[in-house]
Amino acid sequence: MDELAKIIHTDNIRLSGDGRSVVILDQTQLPNRVVYLTLSREEDCYEAILKLRVRGAPAIGIFAGYAMYVLAQQYAHLPYDAFAAEFHRQREYLNASRPTAVNLNWALARMEQVVTDGAGQPAAEILDRLRAECTAIHQEDISMCTRIAEYGLTLVKDGDGILTHCNAGPLATSRYGTALGPILLGKERGMEFRVFADETRPLLQGARLTSFELQKAGVDVTLICDNMASIVMKNGWVQACFVGCDRIAANGDFANKIGTSGVAILAKHYGIPFYTLGPTSTIDMACPDGDHIPVEQRDPGEIREKFYAEPMALQEVKCYNPAFDVTDHTLLTAIVTEKGICYPPFTESLKKLFE
Repeated sequence: MDELAKIIHTDNIRLSGDGRSVVILDQTQLPNRVVYLTLSREEDCYEAILKLRVRGAPAIGIFAGYAMYVLAQQYAHLPYDAFAAEFHRQREYLNASRPTAVNLNWALARMEQVVTDGAGQPAAEILDRLRAECTAIHQEDISMCTRIAEYGLTLVKDGDGILTHCNAGPLATSRYGTALGPILLGKERGMEFRVFADETRPLLQGARLTSFELQKAGVDVTLICDNMASIVMKNGWVQACFVGCDRIAANGDFANKIGTSGVAILAKHYGIPFYTLGPTSTIDMACPDGDHIPVEQRDPGEIREKFYAEPMALQEVKCYNPAFDVTDHTLLTAIVTEKGICYPPFTESLKKLFE
């Protein structure tokens, strides 16, 4: 298997051979170490999401499905009411780990619905259906990513320069990824792109993960600091911007990794098409606009000291560290989903996806 195939077709989240643990590639160890973790305790599953060992909205949803199945096996001896109560408690516990990515709650709700639909039935039967459901969540994401890649590829041509922010490749999803999907699919078909990857401060997902995936896949990738996006665009090196999304509101406003909104503003200034790519599970039609998207606030230490040999700011210096920002729909050229490409007005085109 060549390097491109390894990147595209490796499952970075999966059940263990005996089905009693979930195995993940620890993204915090990349790019210097490839480390897999085998998790079966609720605290470890929560920590894996919180500490970004597994990250990317679709990947979090896939992981949550597998985790709930693994955890449910540990109390399947309980009568139904006690089993359902414990399942609900663990669902709420895991759901609190990251509030912005809608896929987490979406996947947990799907798993809990299986338990609700099995009211009064033996736990062994419910477990079988839980396994089928979490497997379906993963397989559906593989299919969705492939279709997103196909649609996204229609928006660019061979030789184009593409700028991306954060990481929305196979590590953050499955198979081709979302924002990186068209690039990897195009590469698989013999197309060549020039990709500029923002490093994505403060956690450097672009540097550690996106450049890793693209370099390993044989894509022409250039890593840039976040504040270099403007000059790269001004130089005429970028023909499109592709980014992922953690939650899309009904009006097209969307949350993505902090810094995305700034990229969108720059792209608007330079007349460059700006696209977000994600599965319909990321669209929250109950959320009217970006003002209603909760934005996770993270540890100030990620700014002051993470990745540095010693702190780069005094301990007493205040830090503001939102994990995401919200990009206004007016800055967005289109939303690429597995069901097609949505154009403005998004209140109409997004609604049609669910009709």
